[in-house]
Amino acid sequence: MVQQMIMQSLGPVQGGASKLTNSFQVFAGDYLALWSIRDDNKQLRLKIADYQQQLDQLREAYARNRYLENELAFKRVENFPALTARVVGKDPSFWFKTLIVDRGKNDGVIKGMVARTSLGVVGQVIQVSDNYAKILLTNAPSSAIDAMIQKNRVRGILKGAADKGYVLYYVLKNAEVEVGDRVVTAGVGGVFPSGIPLGTVSEVRSKRRGMFQEIEVAPVVDFGRLEMVFIDLSERQKIAEEMGITVAPAVD
Repeated sequence: MVQQMIMQSLGPVQGGASKLTNSFQVFAGDYLALWSIRDDNKQLRLKIADYQQQLDQLREAYARNRYLENELAFKRVENFPALTARVVGKDPSFWFKTLIVDRGKNDGVIKGMVARTSLGVVGQVIQVSDNYAKILLTNAPSSAIDAMIQKNRVRGILKGAADKGYVLYYVLKNAEVEVGDRVVTAGVGGVFPSGIPLGTVSEVRSKRRGMFQEIEVAPVVDFGRLEMVFIDLSERQKIAEEMGITVAPAVD
C-alpha cells in the first residue's frame, strides 16, 4: 500500500523530469544547430568577400587592358615614332603640374619632347634623368602653347588654367569662335606638331575694352586619369640640334 502511494506520488515528478530532460536535449540540439548555421554563414560571408575581391580585380584588369589596347591601337594607326611611357608619379601643385614617367636618357628621351595620348597633347618634357623624365602638363599655369581654332585656323596662345582647363588668349573680337569649336596645336615654333587636339571651346567672352576675346577651353585629355603616355620622337633630332647635344638612338 505504501509502495503504491510512493509510486503514485513520484510518477508525475519523474514524468516531468523526463519531459524536462527531453526539452533540454531539444534545446541543446537547436543551440548547436544554430551555432553551426552561424559558422556556415560566417564562412559564406568570407567566401563572398573573397569572390567580390576577385571580381573587382578582374574588372580592373579588364578596364586597364581596354585602356592599353586603345592607346596602343592609336600608336599603330598613327604610325609616328614614339616611346611608350608609364606614369609613375605626379606633382599636383598649382603652378607646376607635372608627371613622372619611367623613360629617361637611357631610352633616348631629351628635354623638349612632346608627350601625348590617343586623345591629344599631355605636355612637354622639362627634366630628364637616366631612367625617368618629368613632363610639364599643358594645363599648368606656367604652360603656354601656340594653338588655333581648327575650323577657321584662327590662332592664339593657349595657357594652362589648372583644374579649369585652358584659356585661349589673343584672338581678335571679329574672329568667329563658338562653343564646341575644336582647338588644336598650331605647329608654330616646331615644338608641337600641327593639328594635335588640345580641347574644345567651352565659353567665349568679349570685354567692352580691348581687342581680344577671352576663350575658355576644356581639355580633351583627362589629366587625373593618365596611366600611360607616348613621348613623340618625331622632332628628336631637331630638338637635339637646337640644344647642341648628341643623342643616341631611342629604345622602344
